[in-house]
Parts: sequence; C-alpha cells; structure tokens
Amino acid sequence: MSAPTSPTPSPSAPALPVDLSERVSLLDVLRGFALCGVFVSNSFTWFSGRNLLPRDQALALAAPPFETVVSSLYHFFVNQKFVTIFSFLFGLGFSIQLSRAKARGTSIVPLYSRRLLVLLGIGVTHIFALWVGDVLSTYAVVGFALLLFYQRSDRVLLTWVVVLMLVVPLLVHALQNFVPILLHGAQAAAEAAKAHESHEAQLRAQFLAGLSSDSFWTTQSANARYYVDSFFRVNRLLWMVVILGRFLLGLIAGRHLLLQDVERNRHWHRRLLVWGLVLGVLGNGTGLVIQRLRIAGLVDPTKDSWMFVLSAVSELGYLGLAAVYVSAFALLFQRERWRRVMNVLAPVGRMALTNYLLESVVSLCIYDGWGLGLVGRMPPSRCVAVSLAVFALQIPFSHWWLSRFRFGPAEWLWRSLTYGRAQPLRLEPRGTAEPVAS
Repeated sequence: MSAPTSPTPSPSAPALPVDLSERVSLLDVLRGFALCGVFVSNSFTWFSGRNLLPRDQALALAAPPFETVVSSLYHFFVNQKFVTIFSFLFGLGFSIQLSRAKARGTSIVPLYSRRLLVLLGIGVTHIFALWVGDVLSTYAVVGFALLLFYQRSDRVLLTWVVVLMLVVPLLVHALQNFVPILLHGAQAAAEAAKAHESHEAQLRAQFLAGLSSDSFWTTQSANARYYVDSFFRVNRLLWMVVILGRFLLGLIAGRHLLLQDVERNRHWHRRLLVWGLVLGVLGNGTGLVIQRLRIAGLVDPTKDSWMFVLSAVSELGYLGLAAVYVSAFALLFQRERWRRVMNVLAPVGRMALTNYLLESVVSLCIYDGWGLGLVGRMPPSRCVAVSLAVFALQIPFSHWWLSRFRFGPAEWLWRSLTYGRAQPLRLEPRGTAEPVAS
C-alpha cells in the first residue's frame, strides 16, 4: 500500500466533537455486524452457561444431529471472528483519531487517555454490576499500549503483529506443556494438570450454581467472585496480547485508508478475500476436525503435546475469515443497492456501546435464575435463535433512538465524561449542525 497524504495541521486547534457528516458509514455498518456476531458468541458460550457446564452435560445438549450441525457452523463461521473484527475496528478508530489530532496540530495522548479511562470505568462497572465477561475494560487497558506503537513504521508494526498473535501464544503454550514435564516428570505434571482442571471445574460449578439462584444479589455476588478468582491467569494476559496484535492490524489499515477509501484499495480487498478464504478454511477446518476428534476421545490435549500448535493455526483461521467478512462488506458497500440494505445496521454500530451493555441486561433476564432461569438448559440452536431475535429488536430500537438523539445514552456518557462537560443529546431541528463526539 502507498502511504496516504497527511492532513495539513492547523496550529493548536482545540479537541472538539466531530460533525456527523465526518463519520465513515462503512465502519458503523461493520461495527453493527460485528456486534451481532459477538452477541451470538457470548450467548452461545457464556450467557447460556455452556462454558460452565460439566463436559458430559455440555456435550449432551449438543448431541442431537441438528445441534451438532449448529455447533459446527458456530465454531467455523462465528467463534472469535467477530471479536477479531471488533478489535480491528478499535485499532482503526485509533488511527482515525490520530489523523484528526494531527490535523488539529495537537497531541492525541490527553484526549485519547481520557477516553480510555472513562471506558475502563464503564467496563469495571459492567463487570461487577452485570457480567463477568466484559471486554470494555480489556480494550481500555490494552488501548494504552497503542500509544507505544503509533509512531512506528508499518514494518515494525507488522513484526509486532506476528510476534503478538503467533509467536507469543505458541511460546506460552509450549512452555505450559513442556516445562512442568522437564521440571517434575511426565507423571507429576499430569497429576498437577488434573488437579488444576479439577479446581477450575469447581470454580465453574460454583459460578453456575450462583447464576441459577433466584436471588439477584446471589447471582451478582457469584459473578464478582468468579471474576476475582479467575483474574490472575496466564490465559487472560495471553488474550490481551492477542488483542493488541489485532489493534495494530487496525492501526495499519487505518493509516492506509483501507476502509475509508475502499475504491483506492479495491485490489487489497480482493487479495484479502482470496487469502483470507484460504487461511479461514484451513485454520477453522483444522480446528473443527480436532474438536470432533476430542469429542470422540481420539485426541487429548493433556496427553498429545503437539496440540499446542493449534493456537497459532486457529488464530490464522480467525484472522482469515474475519478478513473475508470485512473485505466482502467493504466491496459490497460500494454498490448502491447493497449499501441501502447494509445501512440498516449503521445505527446499531453508531450506538454499539449502548447495545453491548443492553445485551448483557437482556441476557441476564433470560438466563439467570432470578429471570427466566434458562442458564445451562438451552441447546445451541435455541441460544443462537434467542440472540438473533434480541439483536433484531435492537435494530429498530437504534433507528428510533437516533432519529431523536445524537448518540446512544452510553455513548453520551462516555463523551460527556471524556470532554468534561455534558454533550448536547437531543437532535437539533432539521437543517442545523449536529456535532457528534468521535
């Protein structure tokens, strides 16, 4: 890609909300699309309690042929692809904020840091008031690391992407597999792994029991306790490392206007479609085969040490299909007919933070014991159907809200706290300027 022309800076211009006309519609559409996939994934794995069930019970729910098909389709097309897109868009958004700061002739650090601190506060509140699976706090913490990279060259950034997304996970999983064996022997290492898994299963069982309670306070106490008990984990740090790699990919894409100027980058999108499809099919196909072999008892990650390489293969599969989704959306969005259809998702993307938090509230009402009490009881197909139904309702809600207000309530809070003053929320009469915080 050729480097884009930098905007001409105006000396010491203050940081102000940007006009609605400056928003990139394609990014809003993609953000809405990604939010749908993230919600399906969260419902499939966590809200429904599937990841908390004993293995035999979880397999029994997915045992009927139709449920097996739904599970396989989920793991191939949904699992980790949409959160990858969301992380990519976060990095791309940082790039847009950076270019606007350069145009003003100001530093991005003060405003961006305030945005992240407010997001961190919202995320921590989300964790303890609603749901342990919050991603906002993680994005806020990892987002600060972008300040270490934004002045680096593309080559340096791509090197770090490979290190963070492939090398580090491979190295960590290799150390987890082989170091205990080298230090204590194979038998002792296997016993330690079994004891660790037993402890994890106990934590999950306690959490599931808490979520099944008909007391709101009991469920939320269990939610907070599970978060605290599972906070200091290698896998959590590894997850943050991978997210930073995805952020950096978005930063590179934003630099070269990959989604802001699709026509100029059409050849790149076509390449991403081809290579993304190859990597996506190979990576996700391999993961799906290994998963079926594990269910059949033919492979065991605690005994088959070669399986540590699966993390890198899977990550390539996630990236591949995520790239296919992004490029397909970008190319289709250039066609008027498709643009009209896809723009239905734009309001959802414009108020993605509000909708994300709202999905947590609705899901707790559906699954927790004080609500409908469906946690741990629903097969995969029903979890997917319920999440899609809820998301379908969020589309007209988002359209209705943004026909009256400039942005969602959570977005309003985020911007108001970031700028240190209440932002105007209601829309002005038609024909007047409508500033929206970036």
